Amino acid sequence: MYAVFKTGGKQYRATQGQKIKLEKLNANSGDKVLFTEVLMVGEGSDVDIGTPYLTNASVEATVLEEGKDKKIEVIKFKRRKNYKRTFGHRQCYTLVEITGIKLKKETKSQPKKAAKPKKAAKPKKTAAKIKKAAAKPKKKPTANKKKTEAKD
Repeated sequence: MYAVFKTGGKQYRATQGQKIKLEKLNANSGDKVLFTEVLMVGEGSDVDIGTPYLTNASVEATVLEEGKDKKIEVIKFKRRKNYKRTFGHRQCYTLVEITGIKLKKETKSQPKKAAKPKKAAKPKKTAAKIKKAAAKPKKKPTANKKKTEAKD
C-alpha cells in the first residue's frame, strides 16, 4: 500500500518502511510524527483520492535524524562587466521512516425512509397585480421648507 501526502509545501509518495528526506520538521530524533494531509491512498487498482484531502487517512512516521544536505553552489556572472559572485546554501532536512499508513473504511449507512410529499405552494401574484403596483408614480419630496428659510 502506498500513500501520497503533503508536508513542507511538497508532496511525497511513500510506502511502509521507506525512508524519506523531508523539509525540516519541529521534532527530535526518535519522535513519532503523524501526517493528516493525505491526498491519495492506493494498492493496485484500489485507489482512494481525496478532494483535496482524505479525512479518514493518515501516515505515521518516526524521525531518524536531522541534518543539512550537500552544499549547493550559486554563481552569478555577467561577462565583460567585471561581475562575479559565488555563494552556497545548505538546506536543512529531517530523515523519517514511514511506520504505517492508516485508512479507516467508511461503513455504508442504511437508506433513509422516503420523504413525505410537500404541500402545494400558494399561487404567486398575477402579472396584472404587479403592473398596477409598478404603475403608481412616486411622490418627489418638495423643497418648500428650504425656500421659506432662505426668505427669512
